[in-house]
Amino acid sequence: MNKTSASTTSASIPPAVPPSAKKPVGQRIKEFVTDYKRQWEIQSMVLPGIIFMIIFCYIPIYGLTIAFKNYTVIDTLSTAPWVGLDNFRIILSDEYFWDAVINTLGISFLKLGIGFIIPIILAIMIYELNMGRFKKFVQTISYLPHFLSWIVLGGMLITWFSTSGLFNELLLNLGLISKPSNILLDAGKYWWIATLSDIWKEAGWGTILYLAIMAKIDPTYYEAARIDGAGRLRQIWNITLPNMKAIISLNLILTVSGLLGSNLDQTLVLMNSQNREKAEVINSYVYRMGMTQGDFSYATAVGLGVSIVSVILLLMANKVTSKLNDNQSVL
Repeated sequence: MNKTSASTTSASIPPAVPPSAKKPVGQRIKEFVTDYKRQWEIQSMVLPGIIFMIIFCYIPIYGLTIAFKNYTVIDTLSTAPWVGLDNFRIILSDEYFWDAVINTLGISFLKLGIGFIIPIILAIMIYELNMGRFKKFVQTISYLPHFLSWIVLGGMLITWFSTSGLFNELLLNLGLISKPSNILLDAGKYWWIATLSDIWKEAGWGTILYLAIMAKIDPTYYEAARIDGAGRLRQIWNITLPNMKAIISLNLILTVSGLLGSNLDQTLVLMNSQNREKAEVINSYVYRMGMTQGDFSYATAVGLGVSIVSVILLLMANKVTSKLNDNQSVL
């Protein structure tokens, strides 16, 4: 076949078109209705979830307009006067807001650097245990704090960190301090208290997904590695961790996207007048400005800005992790 006939033949072949694109809209709607009638019992189970999302997730989006208005409790969403970007200009010049941003990022990066790694290590340690009963005992003990509210755990921490509490008694007996003090009143220690207490509460629960993935790894991989002389650490590095790469990437994306969303419950329980300068995070700042001081427009503007930045962080983290997973996104 010469070049002329080849080009003519290739030109005569129409480009591939998805089958759904060839059908008129009316026919596609008719097919959708037919499919729905055939599986209406199963399809109807989705309707409550859709209705819930519309009522509680999509309709409230209209309320974000008060970020661009001067809204008060005597106004409605439609009667409140528009102020444009004035609320956002106030945010940029508010030193208390930037103090909350610094505290949020400091605590979040500590949680990311320490709290992200510990569940992976703990999951591998639990998986490597051979004693069945002891393995279940360790899992139960590590999961337990997750099911306790921050009100309960916060009360425990407040008691333990008091002048006559467990930690002061322990440090005195070890000779590490000469005089007891209330640790929660020391603002310089708050970031570490928030980080380590959050890890204590959530590390065990964070192992569930990792253990589920490790349970699906083919045991023959480990048998072949042992035959080749690989020890446990080499098996973990070459078999366990590569098989966990996707779920680790997914958790990393979600963690990075939530860097500006520190735990509000934890902050409200552990924050006091003495450590506020290091304990105030963006979420508690928004809560205080909106619910305590009644500045709803300003609080909404802060929340909207944080949400936009969180979406950007989510996309950036997804882009980076996709590069580490052979350009395959886990989202």
